[in-house]
Amino acid sequence: MIDLRTFADLASVPLGEFAPKPTSLTESQTEASALLWSSADDQTKIGVWECTPGRFTADRTAAGEYCHILSGRATVTNSDGGGSRDIGPGDLLVLPQGWTGEWVIHDHMRKLFVISAAPIG
Repeated sequence: MIDLRTFADLASVPLGEFAPKPTSLTESQTEASALLWSSADDQTKIGVWECTPGRFTADRTAAGEYCHILSGRATVTNSDGGGSRDIGPGDLLVLPQGWTGEWVIHDHMRKLFVISAAPIG
């Protein structure tokens, strides 16, 4: 049987403890997250994430990510210098598998994320 799941009020989903952001370029930047769902093969994950202001690098070579911004503001820049995007509440950011770059969080951010590690074919 397939289990239908719903999640309400994503702005209030409790998160884990805030911890140092491993790829941060800003001292004392922290993040927290809560995993809401993962597929049986663990290739797709959905969760809520928060991060304090600062800069960090991101690597999506192993899996793409879809980010629905719930609150906060950031600028996301491609590592190849090919462009950047300012994002904020209500925006959907698509980071395709293979993307690398940098985030600058301007205002404490909360997002819903979907990470998909489906094979590139």
